[in-house]
Amino acid sequence: MAALALMTILGGAPALAGGFLGAYEDLPLAPGLTEAVEAGVAFDSPSGRIVEAYAQGRVKAADVLKFYAATLPQLGWTRESDTLYRREAETLRLDPVVKGGALTLRFAISPE
Repeated sequence: MAALALMTILGGAPALAGGFLGAYEDLPLAPGLTEAVEAGVAFDSPSGRIVEAYAQGRVKAADVLKFYAATLPQLGWTRESDTLYRREAETLRLDPVVKGGALTLRFAISPE
């Protein structure tokens, strides 16, 4: 409880499982992933929004990529490959890394 209070005072947020990324409101988290809130960054540039976020979990990279292949087109993203999507003037890259049985997924959103 004290850790949560300290995070609230310092302006941090606890990592949440499921739901959507905190740094990009309409990008869902695949089942089994938890966002690493403190690792992300988001800012607006003259050419558009730039977001880098991370999520972790003990899930298979193939299952996570299947989830995004099924889910992202419903949110307007066009699939270019298993790890590259486009929507309007934005590009989304999914970079999965497996280490010690745990998956870390990097989300990188940038203007085209």
